[in-house]
Amino acid sequence: MEQSMTLAYIGAAVGALGLIFALVTLSSVLKNSMGTDKMRDISLAVQEGAMAYMNRQYKTLIPFTVVIFIVLWALQYLIEVPEGSHLPVGAPSAISFLVGAICSAIAGYIGMNSTTKANARTAEAARSHGLAKALDVSFKAGAVMGLSVAGLALLGVSVLYILFQSPLVINSFAFGASAIAFFARVGGGIFTKAADVGADLVGKVEAGIPEDDPRNPATIADNVGDNVGDTAGMGADLFESYAATTIAAMLIGNSLFGFAGVIFPLLLGAIGIVAAIIGTFFVRTSEEGNPQTALNIGLWTTNILTAIGAYLLANSIFSDTYIPADKGFESFGNVSFGIFLAVVAGLIVNVAIGYLTEHYTSDKKAPVLGIAEASKSGAATNIINGLAVGMESVFFPMLFFAGAIFFSFWTVTTYAPEGMSGMWAIYGIAMAAMGMLSTSGMVVAMDSFGPVADNAGGIAEMAELSEDVREKTDKLDAVGNTTAAIAKGFAIGSAALTALALFSAYVEGVQHKFSEALGGGAFVVNLTEPIVLVGVFIGGAIPFLVAARTMRAVGDAAFDMVAEVRRQFREIPGIMEGTGKPEYNKCVDIATKAAIAKMMFPGIVAVVTPVLVGFILGAQALAGFLGGLTTVGVLMALFLSNAGGAWDNAKKYIEAGHLGGKKSEPHKAAVVGDTVGDPCKDTSGPAMNPLIKVAGTISLILGPLLTKL
Repeated sequence: MEQSMTLAYIGAAVGALGLIFALVTLSSVLKNSMGTDKMRDISLAVQEGAMAYMNRQYKTLIPFTVVIFIVLWALQYLIEVPEGSHLPVGAPSAISFLVGAICSAIAGYIGMNSTTKANARTAEAARSHGLAKALDVSFKAGAVMGLSVAGLALLGVSVLYILFQSPLVINSFAFGASAIAFFARVGGGIFTKAADVGADLVGKVEAGIPEDDPRNPATIADNVGDNVGDTAGMGADLFESYAATTIAAMLIGNSLFGFAGVIFPLLLGAIGIVAAIIGTFFVRTSEEGNPQTALNIGLWTTNILTAIGAYLLANSIFSDTYIPADKGFESFGNVSFGIFLAVVAGLIVNVAIGYLTEHYTSDKKAPVLGIAEASKSGAATNIINGLAVGMESVFFPMLFFAGAIFFSFWTVTTYAPEGMSGMWAIYGIAMAAMGMLSTSGMVVAMDSFGPVADNAGGIAEMAELSEDVREKTDKLDAVGNTTAAIAKGFAIGSAALTALALFSAYVEGVQHKFSEALGGGAFVVNLTEPIVLVGVFIGGAIPFLVAARTMRAVGDAAFDMVAEVRRQFREIPGIMEGTGKPEYNKCVDIATKAAIAKMMFPGIVAVVTPVLVGFILGAQALAGFLGGLTTVGVLMALFLSNAGGAWDNAKKYIEAGHLGGKKSEPHKAAVVGDTVGDPCKDTSGPAMNPLIKVAGTISLILGPLLTKL
């Protein structure tokens, strides 16, 4: 145990290092000039709107968090807990839940503070120094978010493990992160799309003014939305994936290897953070260079260094030094190599999903070009083709998920001791998920860079900077659209593998609970059992309910936004001439109120449904519920996100001057398609990821508490 705690301290130290590096990077970003007074004023308006939304969101969630904290604490007095056993209730679990929720919120605040303060600085860097400096400022701002997410997650899990020394008890940390992430994802998605739809439909289509035009009353709300949705929302999403996967791997590893299986995920996460820090120094470009290439080099550097570190770590940890003799291993070298290959499988899926997402959403690829061509015959054919692209985009990523699962299963089973292949395979799948998520620091950095570049372009437009400045920010923004699409694919892939790791950990936890009742037999989830099918059907229906409610929320909020923008154009004199000032704050307030009010129902559904299924229908039904929700949720996430991304880039392709360009009939049709796609890709689709993981983390807590099959 002493050895275990020493290595856990290393994990905590590297988590703290990631956080310190993020804060130092933020300090370097803030040293750059914000430009003119007008640029500063616009940036401050965006920052104030974003922080006001964040404050209201988290204040709204305080009662919800306190109730769950009290329930987890009080359950120890309602459930008979055998002396010396660990159950996921009581003070340690309640504290872990609260720490997870607080760390998720802190990561969001740090990242939001960085990105909203970097937008004007990026625009000024483009104006005063050029493309290379603008990339440096915007990427560093994104890196603050990325390393805050990874650093806080690893630090939180490591410290809680040091304190409580039980992966099952600290699973509540992942539940706290998941609950907050769901609300952050849903609320941020409703905010950003309500503002975006209102700005596009009235500003672009009706008034015929450019995007980010200062005459559009919704433009500040639109820029605020980019940050609360794509920065805080994505950061919270991957924070919970990181925490949940790490804890699930620790739970499975503990039963297989003892302390070696617990400590390996923590140290692999530490390697990923160090690799991401090193990778940030490779993101550089010249004035004529390609920013996408620079970002790709940073990502590849992170992946390669993580793979090398994983190989060395596996050889060190999975040896007779750390694995007890009673675990039955004969060849430790083969053990370590099998686990290393499983980690590599996760890294490969990371890259593959990114490329597949880019194929279906890039305006240089056939799927998006086909949607643009279809726009020539109107909005209906644009929408039909977009739906088809979204559906088609599901197939190949699912093959890669299946391939990674099978490869991890096969390679680890190959090296497993006799009679242990089943549990070994489960650990291999968890290691694939860890391999993917170990690079979260760099992936989130690339994603958060996008809103900074987008906002910088908006500030350049609103501050009436020269055309060459807007060209530089547009070049960064185009890359940001690609990195955002790649990050969405990464988030979905991580959700799929994380859900499988959580499911495996749930089955393992339930097995211990029911082994005596089953006469020493295995807890089997059998699809021929009616109660399991009941759970599958209920779980499969939940993603549709959540998608429907979040999409309707965007529609309702957008209706109010459109009405407000039209009112201002009608009643405030001189807006179109540039002599009257729009009331930006009213649009921000509409989006904020809608997001806070509409996020509650989906959140309650996500938290309450697995509890009801588990206690009313039993452990087998809950296992079926998890299987149905995970399968349908991943499919829905891919479909909605990729369809929305394809519609968006089809519109951008036409706006670049193709097929008649702006204000043409194809452009009007593409704007309608993009409007339909907005809530798909930025609200309903992303909501699937935390939905899956909320169910998984709650089930891990429920499993040992259930009293019937």
